Amino acid sequence: MPIISTKGNKMPASPIRKLVPYAEAAKKRGVHVIHLNIGQPDIKTPKIAMDAVRNHNLEVLAYSMTEGSEQYRKKIASYYAKNDIGVTAEDIIVTTGGSEALSFVMGSIMDDEDEIIIPEPFYANYNGFATALGVKVVPIVSSIDENFALPPISEFEKLITKNTKAILICNPGNPTGYLYSKEEIGQLATLVKKYDLFLVADEVYREFAYDNREHFSILQIKDLEENAVMVDSVSKRYSMCGARIGCLVSKNKSVVQTALKFAQARLSPPTFAQIASEAALETPKSYFDEVIEEYVGRRNLLVEELKKIEGVKVAVPQGAFYCIAELPINNSDDFAQWLLEHFEIDGETVMVAPAAGFYATEGLGLNQIRIAYVLEKEQLKWAVTILSKALDQYLGR
Repeated sequence: MPIISTKGNKMPASPIRKLVPYAEAAKKRGVHVIHLNIGQPDIKTPKIAMDAVRNHNLEVLAYSMTEGSEQYRKKIASYYAKNDIGVTAEDIIVTTGGSEALSFVMGSIMDDEDEIIIPEPFYANYNGFATALGVKVVPIVSSIDENFALPPISEFEKLITKNTKAILICNPGNPTGYLYSKEEIGQLATLVKKYDLFLVADEVYREFAYDNREHFSILQIKDLEENAVMVDSVSKRYSMCGARIGCLVSKNKSVVQTALKFAQARLSPPTFAQIASEAALETPKSYFDEVIEEYVGRRNLLVEELKKIEGVKVAVPQGAFYCIAELPINNSDDFAQWLLEHFEIDGETVMVAPAAGFYATEGLGLNQIRIAYVLEKEQLKWAVTILSKALDQYLGR
């Protein structure tokens, strides 16, 4: 029998999606599964984006430019200018989601066995991208007791070797919801310049900053042009996950030119999705004001309800729409599967994402889960009630 590659065997399963077969089996038994496991917003996509696709006048659905249409890239640059980020269309490559942008970045700046330092817990697919490209992830632990703040720079410095090429952050964080401050970003900037490293920032949740905090981008640091690479996406900002449109942004010409070669190998980003994404840039600020108000309300309710459960510890998110909760259990994978296979209240159960898959350090996160608060408040409150009663039964088995 032909043999699967070593790389293929090493590819990690998604902690967000690996329990899907159990969820589907529950649904077939007639159980309603409330999804707390995946960051699929329930907020409506801006009508202006949908209408742009409905009302198009294309007669041929042709390839776009490899780097994305010039018109769209110019509009993205204008959007960034409003956020105090000075880039041009030439600094931007449109990608098939932020995921592809991250893969292009790793492929462009790293060779086999090169190392990238990432504060953990982190977006689980970073492990997948790194494995696919032969890159070594070097984790640095952030603590729930510190609300997942940036670890001390001295701890980063201890991890830097001759193979270190970059530091990667997600800001605001998935799965933690932590929003890095301007001071923390500045500390990282000083470090990467000292050691001539890249600083890569996944900023797909940039619009979701709460409690009067402001998002600060690595591209707002004026003397970091050669070191800074940003990844972005329309998926969460405009509730357009299915559009699969993201971008890579950098003032480093060598990075952009190299990433373009990777982009050429996949031909071009999808045309219709770029049309929708370009139109979405015209979304009024009031849309975000309403969305942020809604997410803050959901966050507050979720944290309040979780804190009522004995033995549960929860970090308070400052952005995005995720939080990490620590439960009085030993194995959240087992608990999450048990929820889907053996527990229900009035024909309903919940699906959560076990947090161990968001860590690279073996043994960490085993008693934690990630919750995506992308449900309306009433359903979110009911989901936590189910979770609370499930814990009682699970612990009393």
